[in-house]
Amino acid sequence: MFANLPDSVLQMSMIFLSVVIEALPFVLLGCLISGALQVFLTPERVRRLLPKNKLASILVGCVLGFFFPSCECGIVPIINRFITKGVPIPTAFAFMLTAPIVNPIVLFSTYIAFGNSTKFALLRVGGAFFVAIIVGSWLAYFYQGSVLKKGRLPLAASNPQVPADLTLTEEVTTKSEPIPATVALMGSTSTEVTGSSTVVKSTGPMPQPQMKNFLTQVNHVLHHSLDEFFDTGRYLIIGALIASAMQTYLPTAALLTLGSSKLLAILVMLVLAFVMSLCSEADAFIGASLMSLFGTAPVVAFLVLGPMVDIKNLLMMNRYFSGKFILALVALIVLCVTGYAWVV
Repeated sequence: MFANLPDSVLQMSMIFLSVVIEALPFVLLGCLISGALQVFLTPERVRRLLPKNKLASILVGCVLGFFFPSCECGIVPIINRFITKGVPIPTAFAFMLTAPIVNPIVLFSTYIAFGNSTKFALLRVGGAFFVAIIVGSWLAYFYQGSVLKKGRLPLAASNPQVPADLTLTEEVTTKSEPIPATVALMGSTSTEVTGSSTVVKSTGPMPQPQMKNFLTQVNHVLHHSLDEFFDTGRYLIIGALIASAMQTYLPTAALLTLGSSKLLAILVMLVLAFVMSLCSEADAFIGASLMSLFGTAPVVAFLVLGPMVDIKNLLMMNRYFSGKFILALVALIVLCVTGYAWVV
């Protein structure tokens, strides 16, 4: 049956399957982390743990990726969950830009790919920090627009569940009905009858019917992760399909002949990084194979941009973030990477 298909279709199918198989475990891991953040991370914990200073918070986001390694294939759901849980947007995006690069697995693979040399691993980390600090500072001090799509309110603001360690005083006006026993048991209450209405004043911890034990929490984590996986996975499939088609039908061999000048070579490698959509654990070996053709600067641009912006994670970003913000973000990243590669 497949013998009658054109070779280009077979090649595209093989590339598509390889991209999906390579990325799927990391998307699943990212969704599991996103589910865990949804259940265990509260806005109060975020405010307690992160420094108040904006620049210090951005630096924390940059370093966090070393301790919580994540591939770019699954980073977008994590960032969306960070933002909806109250993590400052500059900190969240600093983490998004550095985590796929500064994690130990990627650093080790880069070290091995370039003949047990630390040069390119350090240049890659330096580029990631440079871009993340610039983008984080832009978001913290200059960008005034919306990041999330309209209708995607932060869960911290819209979620009715309040952590058990919070106390509050609220007034609820209802028609004359008996007070539910669960409310009376969960905290101190008092009632005032005014006309045909009863005012219930309660002070004390808000009731938390969910997550009473560890198994219940795990169940919630898996539930959120599954929803996130099917929600995000379709964008991975579409992105992998577009990337495989571009790799098959775009004349990449012609692009390789354009490395006559340093700037042009950098731009060509940026295009290749975007089109090839490789996982950050594997792209160093491709970059090393192109060293003799392009030189250091273009290869560094390839290694820094690839984990930050490619076809599949661009589509995933489009799921959560506004189009105008994505365009501005990508343009700034490309400018930063180009400038960094030019001076190395």
